[in-house]
Amino acid sequence: MHETNRLPQSIATDRLLLRRWTTADLAPFAALNADPTVMEFFPSTMSSAESDAFWFDRISKHFDEHGYGLWAAERTDSQEFIGFVGLMWQTFDAEFTPALEVGWRLARGHWGQGFATEAATAALAFGFRDAGVDEIVSMTSVLNVRSIAVMKRLGMRREPDDDFDHPRVPVGHRLRRHVLYRLSRDQWMAENDD
Repeated sequence: MHETNRLPQSIATDRLLLRRWTTADLAPFAALNADPTVMEFFPSTMSSAESDAFWFDRISKHFDEHGYGLWAAERTDSQEFIGFVGLMWQTFDAEFTPALEVGWRLARGHWGQGFATEAATAALAFGFRDAGVDEIVSMTSVLNVRSIAVMKRLGMRREPDDDFDHPRVPVGHRLRRHVLYRLSRDQWMAENDD
């Protein structure tokens, strides 16, 4: 791992800025987390208080500990907050954890424009080049075909034997079964040899 104080604090892509969060992001983040369509593949939507707690307890603390995390995603043309994209260490009990996950959650009005793929591509580059990790994973419910399509576009690979029942989803819940996609640094470098 690299020293956290030497890691870049933001990442620019063609159309987005991935940056540290500000308190101004919390209201649009709460609106995003309250949208049943955005949260279709999560067990439930979040109240404003739950959204703020998720930001403070998971996102903010992860940045403090690692120097990177789930960045706030901002459109460079409008400076509009559109959600998050980034990297988070997952430590729940599973055969593949602890593992660094690339993930995203975008407001519905920004779907279908390639923003998740564009930003996640930059997050993968950060993880392999700057953070120096050997593997990055991504996971979602087997029902979430949109996110699975992004994982495939990122060059991530699935082994069906890696599919798992997510321990944080209740037994019997329709979202409990998850797919796991992986990408190693060697695989990524073979595709991104520049």
